[in-house]
Amino acid sequence: MSAPRGARPDDASAAAAGPPPPATARDIALDVLLRVEGGAFSNVLLPSLLRASELDDRDRAFTTDLVYGTLRSQRALDDVLERVLDRRVERLDPPVRAGLRMGTYQLVEGVAPHAAVSATVDAVARAGSARARGFVNGVLRGVTRLPQPLTWPEGDDVGSLGVSTSHPDWIVAALVDEFGPATARDVLDADNRPPGVTLRPRRPDVDPDALAAELEAAGGRVERGELVPDALIVRGLGDPGRWPAVREGRATPQDQGSQAVVLALDPRPGERVLELAAAPGGKSGAVAELVGPTGLAVGTDIDAGRTAMIARAARRLHLPQLSAVAADGTLLPFRPGTTFDRVLLDAPCTGLGVLRRRAEARWRVLPEHVDDLVGLQRELLRHAAPLVAPGGRILYSVCTWSHGETVGIDEWAAAEFPQLVADPADQPSAPWRRHGRGALLLPGEAETDGMYVLVLTRADDAGG
Repeated sequence: MSAPRGARPDDASAAAAGPPPPATARDIALDVLLRVEGGAFSNVLLPSLLRASELDDRDRAFTTDLVYGTLRSQRALDDVLERVLDRRVERLDPPVRAGLRMGTYQLVEGVAPHAAVSATVDAVARAGSARARGFVNGVLRGVTRLPQPLTWPEGDDVGSLGVSTSHPDWIVAALVDEFGPATARDVLDADNRPPGVTLRPRRPDVDPDALAAELEAAGGRVERGELVPDALIVRGLGDPGRWPAVREGRATPQDQGSQAVVLALDPRPGERVLELAAAPGGKSGAVAELVGPTGLAVGTDIDAGRTAMIARAARRLHLPQLSAVAADGTLLPFRPGTTFDRVLLDAPCTGLGVLRRRAEARWRVLPEHVDDLVGLQRELLRHAAPLVAPGGRILYSVCTWSHGETVGIDEWAAAEFPQLVADPADQPSAPWRRHGRGALLLPGEAETDGMYVLVLTRADDAGG
């Protein structure tokens, strides 16, 4: 089936028709999908558009599912569409391409065909492709005529797994090479399970049980964390930014994996703790809660705008002991000889452990990014190491599982910093798995994001 080029709506006709009606769920979802193609981040853009919309909670949830589900399922959806199209999906105009993916996602997920097709066609027309109405309608009708239920390749080869779990081949191959096909499939499946919102109750003054009761009274479904027992996993309440507990600073949205990283660092009351690459400040806030009012937590980030997010987190959580500093991690503004009891390097990484949460990231990360980021991670660790006091602890963490960014960094650090010792007892235990001298938590093993940590203790006073 051939596609016409998109067309702009007639300006004069639009003006005569008066103000446009409020945006529908599909209008907003299509807008987000198009802007993500242009480089936007769905997890930043979508919440802001939903807050400005007139949608009710049910339609907000539907919009959220449309956006994240379509992005995660992109390769599997394209496989379906190309059974109907006479060309590759990539050759279509962006509004048509995004609309067809969104419409096909609805059909795959069981939305009634008449609603999925007609409402998606209308959304594509309102997005500026009115001339494509017939084409979009025809393709989606073609999808409904395919043998049902729709199926995808069932093999364990890289190509079949890539299509059926909707991942790029290179990610599938890297997982299979590192962990074997069975574990690889588990991780790939976990990447496609939508996460709930996990809260970290503010320590030590917010009781998790009382907070859970408050959220349940508001209509939420709440369960305690498996990895971090005080964590609360919440579903059914929509945007956490609207929850009183979050607005008032009594809780912070933070995945259990990230919470567990801070617990592995083990900050103590009254200690001085530094975090590098700290924005947006979730871990720095957790550290500040643990060191308490007699301690000091410093969060640094190279980007001034993102550093401001750390400062806002400190104000929201009422943590005067948390200071935000805009600084390059390789050019830190501390006097010579400055040290901290604990140092956290939550290094920039490929983010392969958080693909369930960052829906479009799997299509943006490339294999060559691993080597680029390893160079940066080494440089940051090289500058962080001298800042840990004798007997103090430094923790390297990344939200990824790639060999180079985990075991590769560990092997390099063992040769580069002989004064930094990795005690097996300091590394997190099950469900974390030993990975080099550190520990790895794969996505899905505790229904959390994937994380790697390497906990090191400075064994002498020689610096490094």
